[in-house]
Amino acid sequence: MIERKQIFIGGNWTDSSGSGVLTVVNPSTEEPYATIPSGSADDVDRAATAAAAALPAWSQTEPAERAAAIRRVADILEKRSDEITDAIVSEVGQPRSQAEFGQTGTAIQDLRITADAVDEVIWDEKVGPTLVHRTAAGVVGSITPWNAPLKMICMKAGAALAAGCTTVLKGTEIAPMSSFFFAEAVAEAGIPDGVFNLVSGTGPEIGEAIVTHSLVDVVSLTGSVRAGQRVMELASHGVKKVALELGGKSANIVLEDADLEQALKIGMEDAFRNSGQVCGGLTRVLVSRKRLSEAEEIAKAIAESHVLGDPFNPATTLGPVTGAAARDRVRGYIRSGIDEGARLMTGGPEAPEGIERGFFVRPTVFSADNHYRIAQEEIFGPVITLIPFDDDDDAVALANDSSYGLAAAIWAADNERAVNVAKRVRAGRIRINGSPINPRAPHGGFKLSGIGRELGKYGIEEFLEYQAIG
Repeated sequence: MIERKQIFIGGNWTDSSGSGVLTVVNPSTEEPYATIPSGSADDVDRAATAAAAALPAWSQTEPAERAAAIRRVADILEKRSDEITDAIVSEVGQPRSQAEFGQTGTAIQDLRITADAVDEVIWDEKVGPTLVHRTAAGVVGSITPWNAPLKMICMKAGAALAAGCTTVLKGTEIAPMSSFFFAEAVAEAGIPDGVFNLVSGTGPEIGEAIVTHSLVDVVSLTGSVRAGQRVMELASHGVKKVALELGGKSANIVLEDADLEQALKIGMEDAFRNSGQVCGGLTRVLVSRKRLSEAEEIAKAIAESHVLGDPFNPATTLGPVTGAAARDRVRGYIRSGIDEGARLMTGGPEAPEGIERGFFVRPTVFSADNHYRIAQEEIFGPVITLIPFDDDDDAVALANDSSYGLAAAIWAADNERAVNVAKRVRAGRIRINGSPINPRAPHGGFKLSGIGRELGKYGIEEFLEYQAIG
C-alpha cells in the first residue's frame, strides 16, 4: 500500500500538524490502496503564508517565463504518465484504456495549451490616455474533485501559475495521488518556493480553512452544488472572488432528421464515460417523438454492449462508481425512476451478474418525461433518460427546463439548423453533430452549473484583475 506522509509547503515536503491519516479505497476491489495525511487549519495557514510571501516576485515575472515553467511541469508529468494513469485507475476505477488519454493525456495537454495561451492574453492595452493592465488576482485557493483528479489540478493550478498567482491546493482525499505527483513536478521544474502548495485533507477541515483564510484572494472549486453553495457563503465574508464548476444534467438533442444511431452512440459514450461520473455528461437524451421507439432499441443495445469488470483488463469498458455511498445513491435513483413509473429499457438497481466485489452499477436506460427525478437531478452514474419532444421549440424548452446548464449537444442533418438551436439553449458548452471538445474554448456553465470559465486563455483570465493606470 502507498503511504504519503508529508504535505508540500513553501517548496518543501513537511510533516502535517494534523495527527490523523486518511485511507484511499480502490473502488474495483474495495481494498485500501493508499494513505495520506489528514491536514489541519494550521497547515493551511502555513501554506497561505508561503503563497502570500511568494506572490510579489512570481506575479512580476514575465508571462513567457511563467509559460516556460508550466511547460516544464507538463514534460515531467508526461515522463511519469504510466505511473500516474495506474494510480488514477486504482483510485477512480475508470478503465485504463480510457484513462490513459481521458485522464492523464488531456491533463498534460491542458497544461501545454495554458502555456501557449499566455500569449493570447492582452496584458496591457491603451484606452485613450490610460494604460489598462491585467495583473494577478492574488493567492488562489484551489479545491479539486476526484472524478478527474489530475485534469482539474492542471486546469486550476496551471491557469493560476500562468496568471502570476500563487496557489494553495486541496486535492481530493478520494483520489489524492495526482496532487502529490503535481507537487513533485512543480519542485522538479524549479518553480520558486511557495508558488504552489499542497495540503491534503477533507473538505470541511482543509477546504473551509482555505476559503476563509484572510490571505486567500480567490477560490476556485470544482465539485457538487452543495459544496459550491458553501464556498460562496464562506467566501462572501471576505468578499473573495469565486469560480465554481458544479453539477450538470446535460441534454443531447437529436432532431428528427439526424443520424440517430450515431447521435446515440457518441452521446451515450459521453454520458457513460468514467461510469457516468462526469458533470457534463449527456444524460438527458431528447429525441423526436416520431423516433422514440427506434431510439429506445438503439440505446438499449448500446448499454447492454458494455463490459463491466477490472479496469486494468483491456476488455473492460465500464468500471465501478467511486464508493459504496455512490453506488447506493445511484441505485436509489434507479429505484425512484421505476417507482415513479418511468419505463426501464435495460439495467436496473440490482448488482451486475458475475461481479463479486467492487462498487459496480448496471448501465441503465429509462424512457420517461422531463419532470421525473431521474431527468431533473444529477445522478452521477451510468444512467440515461430518453425524453421525447414534438418540434425544435419543444426540444429547446425541455433542454432549458433544468436547474443546470453546463453542456449540451445538438444533432441535425443541417448544421446551420443545429447551430441556431444551440444558440437558444442555456448551456456553456454545446457540441454540434459530434464535434470534439475544443480544449482551447471556455468550459463552464449557467445556473446551478457554476460561475466562471476554465481552459485556454479564459481560464487564465479568471485569475486576473484589471488595473487602470494613468
